[in-house]
Amino acid sequence: MSAVGQQQEQLSQSDLSPSSNSSSSFEIIDMDAASLYEPVSPHWFYCKIIDSKETWIPFNAEDSQRLEEAYGSDKDCNGRVVPTDGGRYDVHLGERMRYAVYWDELASEVRRCTWFYKGDKDNKYVPYSEGFSQKLEETYMLAVTLDEWKKKLESPNREIIILHNPKLMVHYHLVARSDEWGSIPAEQGRPRTVKRGVENISVDIPCGEPLQIDHLVFVVHGIGPACDLRFRSIVQCVNDFRGVSLNLLQTHFKKAQEQQQIGRVEFLPVNWHSPLHSTGVDVDLRRITLPSINRLRHFTNDTILDVFFYNSPTYCQTIVDTVASEMNRIYKLFLQRNPNFKGGVSIAGHSLGSLILFDLLTNQKESLEGNDSEKVTPRVVLDQGDTLDLEEDLKKLQLSEFCYLFKKEKIDKAALALCTERDLQEMGIPLGPRKKILNYFKNGENTQGVNKQNQHLALGGNLPVLSEKFKNCNSTDGAGNEEYLDISIGQASVKYPRLIYKPDIFFAFGSPIGMFLTVRGLKRIDPNYKLPTCKGFFNIYHPFDPVAYRIEPMVVPGVEFEPMLIPHHKGRKRMHLELREGLTRMSMDLKNNVLSSLRMAWKSFTRAPYPALQATEAAAADETEPEPEAIPEKPSDVQAGDSPVADKEEAASINVGMLNGGQRIDYVLQEKPIESFNEYLFALQSHLCY
Repeated sequence: MSAVGQQQEQLSQSDLSPSSNSSSSFEIIDMDAASLYEPVSPHWFYCKIIDSKETWIPFNAEDSQRLEEAYGSDKDCNGRVVPTDGGRYDVHLGERMRYAVYWDELASEVRRCTWFYKGDKDNKYVPYSEGFSQKLEETYMLAVTLDEWKKKLESPNREIIILHNPKLMVHYHLVARSDEWGSIPAEQGRPRTVKRGVENISVDIPCGEPLQIDHLVFVVHGIGPACDLRFRSIVQCVNDFRGVSLNLLQTHFKKAQEQQQIGRVEFLPVNWHSPLHSTGVDVDLRRITLPSINRLRHFTNDTILDVFFYNSPTYCQTIVDTVASEMNRIYKLFLQRNPNFKGGVSIAGHSLGSLILFDLLTNQKESLEGNDSEKVTPRVVLDQGDTLDLEEDLKKLQLSEFCYLFKKEKIDKAALALCTERDLQEMGIPLGPRKKILNYFKNGENTQGVNKQNQHLALGGNLPVLSEKFKNCNSTDGAGNEEYLDISIGQASVKYPRLIYKPDIFFAFGSPIGMFLTVRGLKRIDPNYKLPTCKGFFNIYHPFDPVAYRIEPMVVPGVEFEPMLIPHHKGRKRMHLELREGLTRMSMDLKNNVLSSLRMAWKSFTRAPYPALQATEAAAADETEPEPEAIPEKPSDVQAGDSPVADKEEAASINVGMLNGGQRIDYVLQEKPIESFNEYLFALQSHLCY
């Protein structure tokens, strides 16, 4: 029987004893004291390892209430699973463990917390175990009920807790002190504060998330396992994305959210770095890595080499398969856990991740209906034509007897250009004919046709969907004009998997897509081209990002225009940008006024001496002539600086093609005031700021 039960039994026995003045007064005091006790309100916490140190983080109020309701129900907690954190984590009540749903993460301990003590090195409070917290609560109830304080308890690790009064409760840690005879487990160390109930400790309980989800966004990371300067993982950075989105809902759409007219946006990370480096390639690299500058070489192998891995057909296939399969898997799992979801799906990629997504999207296939069948037919005819051209070339080389071998292996001119001498040897072609064929097709005698097909395959020309949409930089027709080739985007010898959904928008952050397209031999994107399964494409970058490149100049190469400036979330430009524009406008106005005054003065000095009447006529002519020269400069500058509406209309009127549904593609962020002092100093930070 517990101490509380014994006390209640003693009180009941005292009630049965003969009454007296003293006993009745004791009963009144005891009833008053008992009325002061109120059960503690528990709150649920989970433990995270941050910087190799355990940190207890509270659940939001809604999740804690759900956990408490499940805990207080009559059903057995074993096997009971409660979804938390917007459905991204599951808490197994029986195990007291918290598991991630959509990604791999170490399970964390969960605790029902009522009593806390202050930690060693910081001011954060640490919860006691559930069993010892219950013992503390029973002792506290007895002390309040009987008004008997200075209660001492011994914790499981033999440390002393003393309840002096409701406002003063301390925890004495044992301190090991050493002398000349060795270390002695000593006296009690510095006391630490003990608190009862989460409302009495300084802890930030996060706000809950709306249950309704209106949109789903997959976020793909760039090179390396770290995604920012604090070396945080993709999961932690996406958590920040989600937090910013929830804050903007509170500040900009509070009324609509309170009326439940809108829900929230769910952001889920997609990790491809870990599966890539779990293939054993790290072991191979470690064997050939030099022992000097060990940390720098490890950083190179773990981060920078991801770019080279993506340019390798073998590892590129691993990367695109991982990204596509992860997004498909997470999407299916999300629909299972959210069967009422009716919103759209978008994808976002940072740095190399945006290039991976772009290659995936450009190599998606629409349903083979209607016009799509017409797109496939010319490709088949073209392949047959290549086979006939190959027969003619073999006749020129007097090697017609080997035509059946090429037909048997289904080799055309483009495939032959990729063959090695060993491939021809395995086909059964003797040494002499092999040398003739390789020399003819690879050393210039049939350069034009072969190079064209090489470019077609090297740029991933395995999809008829993208035919005649991109322009090659080395391709001209007879008149010297550029012509569109039947080429698509991607890596050679890579089969791009298909996504099971059609994304609404593709966001590229700090993206090198433009640079990679140029390096692959593409000079221009057809204005009529659009992604097969995605409606929109936004290329967002920081102005000082050394990795980011623009897309719009590839669509409209003959026109120079600035990217769209993303407004601040408070609805204005940053102060230093407005100041810079104001100073520029003032200097232009001053320059125009000075030039106009100098021009008028020069004309007055160089005017010929005419009679008075002629001078008047000349002055009248001077008043009419120089004004048209000076006026167009000044109003144009003032209008460009003073009318942002006109700027927006002019920017919107630029035709940048259908890649983003006819809207602008390139969007630039506003740099911070401190970043404008030295753009080189903040170059690396600007690439990791998204």
